[in-house]
Amino acid sequence: MSIYNPPTLQQLAVENLLCNQTSTISTLEYLPINLFPPVFKKAITGRCMELLKAMVAAWPFSYLPVGALMKTANADVLQAVLDGVDILQAQKDRPREWKLRVLDLRNVNQDFWDVWASREDWFCSTETESEEQGGNKLRRDLKVVTDLSLRFHLTEHQTCLLQWAQQRKDSVQLCCMKMKICAFPVEIIKEILEIFPPEDIEELELFTNHILTFLAHIAPSLGYMTKLCKFRLTHIFLNTDRVLNMLADTEETCTLQVFSQFSKLNSLEHFSMHGIHLSPDHMQQLFGCLKTPLKFLSITLCQLPQSGFKHLSQCQALCQLKHLKLSGVVLSRFCVPHLRVVLENVADTLQNLELVNCVMEDSDLSALLPALSRCSQLTTVNFYDNDLSTAVLKKLVQSMAGLSNLTAEFYPASLECYDPLGRVLVEQFTQLCLELLDILFAKRQPKKIVFATGTCLQCCKRSVYDMETRLCDCGQ
Repeated sequence: MSIYNPPTLQQLAVENLLCNQTSTISTLEYLPINLFPPVFKKAITGRCMELLKAMVAAWPFSYLPVGALMKTANADVLQAVLDGVDILQAQKDRPREWKLRVLDLRNVNQDFWDVWASREDWFCSTETESEEQGGNKLRRDLKVVTDLSLRFHLTEHQTCLLQWAQQRKDSVQLCCMKMKICAFPVEIIKEILEIFPPEDIEELELFTNHILTFLAHIAPSLGYMTKLCKFRLTHIFLNTDRVLNMLADTEETCTLQVFSQFSKLNSLEHFSMHGIHLSPDHMQQLFGCLKTPLKFLSITLCQLPQSGFKHLSQCQALCQLKHLKLSGVVLSRFCVPHLRVVLENVADTLQNLELVNCVMEDSDLSALLPALSRCSQLTTVNFYDNDLSTAVLKKLVQSMAGLSNLTAEFYPASLECYDPLGRVLVEQFTQLCLELLDILFAKRQPKKIVFATGTCLQCCKRSVYDMETRLCDCGQ
């Protein structure tokens, strides 16, 4: 027998308001504020455009996170919301004590729609705002916040927003918090940065192959991104052969202009490079211009010159790192001494270390062991996909056994665990893992520890041991 759950009085009220939209719109100023969120959510779902416009104009809270309700970018809904903002700004007399101050188009703060009634910070005092405006007559009283992912061309949703923003940039405070740029026309990027001030950007990701024209346009804006805390460069290929490339000198000038702006990024904490090809001069320019101490550095699948690693060890901005990730970066015997210096410099702060698929051999890792053993704050280590013998792998585990703060450890299978064709020798792998666990258990109780083989070329999975052996799908 099914149990009938009758609708609540609030649900009935919301349904009645949606059935009589014309009447609802005309009486919004008398609508109890606790009904605004549920009615607004239903209006979004039902595409009630006229009601949406009116509700934005009459919104009784200081904050409207409409982006959390737009699961898919819908230009019609967005246009209705923006039309509501226009109506709001055109009003001279606003009947309610509370009024909209921030329109958030990002997909964040879903909790507003779930627990809004218990959040005092959603409200904004009209008296306080009036005092602030009195001190600055040029203050724009509405802030529109968004994230922009610019990939190849503008979407209909983005075109709608940018056209509206372009016409109202003098009356609305426009703010882009996160910006991703992927192979996007530089002329449009320049226009966007004129609409959305670069000093508001907190996270930036750049992905482009048209490096020369792109760098020329982005360099002036980068220096103004004083709030930028996360910066990711992806698949940017800088010319390294100045003889074969007629444009190398010009590109070098543009590159230097961009890297020189790094000294102005006073809030930068996270810096990532993925698929980047840098010359020794580029690395010197880049890490020589970094001034603010970083907390996170990630370098993955990058072609870095061996001699360029010395600039990492000389960079003062890396002396307080908490997270260091090197993956798919070849660490030869020429690079290891410089990496050892980096590890020595961050021994008191480093919490997470990943040296994955770095083609390290026994001599390379052995040279790092003294520095690794002094990184007392480490909580996570990952050494997957390095070419180590059983003897050196045991030395590594022995060094890590003395680090009491470790909560997650990931080690590779040794070379002896594979046959000449690269297939996993299951018995040898299992036996080795047991021996390595004995080394750890002799000093401490590991919380999470995994031993893994390389990725199988057939099923793209690993064979792992985490207290029991689990083979890849191929069983090899």
